Amino acid sequence: MAKNSNFYPVILAGGRGTRFWPLSRKKRAKQLLALDGKQTMIQQTVARLLPLASPKQFWIVTNDDLRPAILKQLPKLPKPQVLAEPLGRNTAPAIGLAAFLLLRENPDAVIGMFPSDHVIADEQNYRSTIERGVEIAESGENIVVLGIRPNRAETGYGYIEAGSFFRGEALHVRRFTEKPNAEKAATFVAAGNYFWNSGMFLWSARTLANALREHLAPTASLLEEIAATFGTTKFASTFRRLYPKSENISVDYAVLEPRSAKGEEAGQIYCLPADFGWNDLGSWTALHEHHTAKSTPAEGNIIHSAGVFILNAHGNYVHAPGKFVATVGVSNLVVVETDDALLITTLQHAQDVGKVVKYLDEKKLHKLT
Repeated sequence: MAKNSNFYPVILAGGRGTRFWPLSRKKRAKQLLALDGKQTMIQQTVARLLPLASPKQFWIVTNDDLRPAILKQLPKLPKPQVLAEPLGRNTAPAIGLAAFLLLRENPDAVIGMFPSDHVIADEQNYRSTIERGVEIAESGENIVVLGIRPNRAETGYGYIEAGSFFRGEALHVRRFTEKPNAEKAATFVAAGNYFWNSGMFLWSARTLANALREHLAPTASLLEEIAATFGTTKFASTFRRLYPKSENISVDYAVLEPRSAKGEEAGQIYCLPADFGWNDLGSWTALHEHHTAKSTPAEGNIIHSAGVFILNAHGNYVHAPGKFVATVGVSNLVVVETDDALLITTLQHAQDVGKVVKYLDEKKLHKLT
């Protein structure tokens, strides 16, 4: 498997996952970058992709609090290519800025968008799937999404409705559906032509830049102006001044949904079914699922604590480092304790923690967010 000089991995490490609540951003940098094994999640993500691209081809979009830790953990990556957002503006501006930066360097560059909190079991298959996606992305104005075959009616993920075959196992995308209710999710899984949206996309810099110009024009103009100053003394000030003005919107809503609305053929969005043991550790529920799959904890309880007592308790996730924890007669709970906050929910509703984060933002409780 050779490195591809035309493939540029862009890793989003902004702490957007709801699992990070209720930790402040500074505490995230210290406590929650490492969730699975000795390497941090972002180190694992880079290591998985290094066989496909050299370190100088990597870009990372993060925030001011996480950037120092990332630079320390990934010393071989070019420092200027680890960008810290002045203000979190969701995935469309983050990946869009990377597109306009690379557009200046190599318009045909194929960008891979990768969240930093994924777990991949079969890395060889993962890289082979990406290579097939790069081939499709560089052959036209094509967008490729890696779709995960669902094994349950999950309400915490977006879904991709696939249509006819395109090339080999690739499929035309008919539409995207964001986080359906339980009844609709069950219908999708039963239909057989729906996939979970992994949040991993491939497109050329030109394709993504043009899509943003079409569907998110004001933000595209801001990002293009910022990119024009990269490598100059004006970049930092321009970035701080203009980036917060960009729209706070995901790339799914900004580009994928309006593009798919053009129709199965005209949209030029393609789903590559991915079977490489994927898990998105973006929620406490996913983290519980991941740990129970790796081991066989007593009655499905995952408890991080100084000591534990369990009686008639099943399927709970408790994060209370340094404390003695007793679980008695409870099931499917998520309890997360930190110095300044306490989260109590259920595995079923853990995805709704994002609403709490939104509330804290609205109330300007920045100490917690």
